[in-house]
Amino acid sequence: MAELDQNIAKKLKKSGLTNKEAEVYAALLSLGGGFPSKVAEETALNRSTVYKVLDNLAIKGLVSEVEKRNKLFYQVENPRNVERYAQSRITIAKRQLESTQDLLPILEGLYKHSANKPIVRFFEGRDGVLQVYSDHVAGKKAYEMLAWSNTAELVKFLPEKFIRDYVKRKEKIGVTARGILPDTEVDINYNETVYKYVSKKVWPKIRNISNKVFPYQADITIYAENKVSIINFTRGTLAATIIEDKTIHDMMVMIFELAWQGVDLAAQKNRQDKK
Repeated sequence: MAELDQNIAKKLKKSGLTNKEAEVYAALLSLGGGFPSKVAEETALNRSTVYKVLDNLAIKGLVSEVEKRNKLFYQVENPRNVERYAQSRITIAKRQLESTQDLLPILEGLYKHSANKPIVRFFEGRDGVLQVYSDHVAGKKAYEMLAWSNTAELVKFLPEKFIRDYVKRKEKIGVTARGILPDTEVDINYNETVYKYVSKKVWPKIRNISNKVFPYQADITIYAENKVSIINFTRGTLAATIIEDKTIHDMMVMIFELAWQGVDLAAQKNRQDKK
């Protein structure tokens, strides 16, 4: 294309035509009309593409087609039609804006509803799991932490300094805790090992369950006012998830309370059986 045609094509693009439409229109304008084969030669576009573009320009009222020598010949319509096309796009845009404004209250209602969906975050590896434990004590408000945990697996990868800072942070905030742990030696002595840095007043209340009957290598912690963390300690797949949702949090609290009572009842039955 000649330099003048290229300049015209650039300006036509700003009027709302596509790149190919602008090139074909500029070529027709320069040629004074032409057959698709000539337009293809002028624009360096393949002939099938030129036919499609010419059809689009005809639909937009920018070019017209006539039959010459039993072939379709295309010519540019009055250049004022380019202005009318641009005006029509403005009109369409205004209508779309009005439709969007009418739809906005419905969209906002749906957005508010979707905003109530749980926020789920995923973490991988040792550093990711440490981030989860840090989130347990990231707030400033006292609360009761509830957890099922295999602490024998937990203490294998938590650095001692991290443990010390973690429990001291819990003491400072005023976080109390109850936990259901396996009956392994490490889990039975969990408080003496992990909470030795703080007052016994803030030591978690622990109930132990049979590691043989309930073996698990994981940790589920219900914390803050609306969060639940799930950590997988299985070797090779150390990973964690935080679910932030008030409904799920409260449901997990109820499940924990059932489990807590169940452990207590089971312990009472065992004591009675031994008598």
